[in-house]
Amino acid sequence: MRPVVTAKQMRAIDDDAPESVSELVERAGWATARAALDMMGGGYGRRVAILAGKGNNGSDGRSAARYLARRGVVCEIFNLPLSDRDWGLLTAGLVGGVYDLLIDAAVGTGASRPFDEGIESRKTPVLAVDLPSGVDANTGQLIGEPIVADRTITFGAFKPGSLLPPGRWVSGEVQVADIGLDCSRAGIGLLGSDDVADGWPRRATEAHKWRHAVAVVGGSAGMTGAVSLASEAAFRAGAGYVLQVIAEEGTARSGGLSPVEAVTVPAASAVLGDTHDRSGKRNNDRSAVSRPAGAADVSRCQALVVGPGLAVSVGALDLVSALTANFRGPVVVDAGGLDPRVLERVQRSRPEYAEPPILTPHEGEFERLTGSKLGPDRIRAVRRTAATLECIVLLKGPTTVIAHPDGRVLLSLAGDERLATAGSGDVLAGVIGAGLAGGLAPWMAAGLGAELHGRAAARGRAIGCMASDLPGLIADYLDDSPP
Repeated sequence: MRPVVTAKQMRAIDDDAPESVSELVERAGWATARAALDMMGGGYGRRVAILAGKGNNGSDGRSAARYLARRGVVCEIFNLPLSDRDWGLLTAGLVGGVYDLLIDAAVGTGASRPFDEGIESRKTPVLAVDLPSGVDANTGQLIGEPIVADRTITFGAFKPGSLLPPGRWVSGEVQVADIGLDCSRAGIGLLGSDDVADGWPRRATEAHKWRHAVAVVGGSAGMTGAVSLASEAAFRAGAGYVLQVIAEEGTARSGGLSPVEAVTVPAASAVLGDTHDRSGKRNNDRSAVSRPAGAADVSRCQALVVGPGLAVSVGALDLVSALTANFRGPVVVDAGGLDPRVLERVQRSRPEYAEPPILTPHEGEFERLTGSKLGPDRIRAVRRTAATLECIVLLKGPTTVIAHPDGRVLLSLAGDERLATAGSGDVLAGVIGAGLAGGLAPWMAAGLGAELHGRAAARGRAIGCMASDLPGLIADYLDDSPP
């Protein structure tokens, strides 16, 4: 996991560094020069334009120019604010292909007002220093008209602005250079493929099916496919047993449910076995849900996934209350479960000792849960909602944001347009359920589940990838990523 720091945190890290500002500038300049040489494929005879601001970002660019000059690069520095003459010379050189590279060292993380220099690189590749000028370091929002970068070189740690859309789309490839800064205080982590390979649980040699069991609760007329997708995903991500509890009467026997390996029962047949009250004491009262002979015992499962295909009704609300009231394992709430009425039942019913539930909304569901628009600062909004609801909140999107109630945040860049298809969220819920059943803490199950889900999807068809393709891709990805 790689650290991500806000602009304020970065200033504090710089201030606390034992090295002087001039030493850090020289290190940043050398890192920038190395990145520039790599982009150009060499130094001697190349021409570079450097757009330099007044602050440390501009100093980094000027330092880079000195190192590049030693390698035979002709550097022209354009200091801000640009005169009309300099603007004309720079623009003509960029549009005409005179320069082999433009280094954008105008603003960096200090953007506070619109950047509107009217600079169009067109034929010239761009290397941004820390951030493309005109991108908000914390939110990724565009302030004015940023210069679109082919690569961004940043120092010490990633900045949220280059990871969150739309800033992500103008940052190009983001490269972090180590210049000796201590970024261990970062409260945000960026997930990667190594985290999945190292952290996703695998079955022990002596494992049996009940050691990794998941219960999926949901389904209604016309929506049983959501339960099937979550269940198959749980199996493919490592679950040994999946119990499908179908909420709507009669739907469980309507046919078409899969996978065949899952045990499927109507709501009336699901019980919790020997339950516990809120104090943790044993309570053998199973009257909340009727218990016919041969009832399926949800308490034997390690994780509970609530919501795929769930239609909210009085019966569904009562079912959710009954199943979550004394379930001691972790709970994932997705899709139909992300209705404020359902969440209220989950929160009210959960034992006090239980881990916070995991909520997995997309933007529309998030706004329904919170009653307000998401706003430009996604990290702040998800972090605040996690604290308010006392839940782990996973906001799905091009950059998935996962926040813990204690303020920690994880980011996943793995998903792409292949996941913009019906049912992909149900698959994610099943994957997270499998991670929980394998012993992951809810916080890591949510983060690693999102990363695994996105990376596996990236192996799918560029056009026509369906949610039903994803479970197989997930199993293949894990098979190719041995621990």
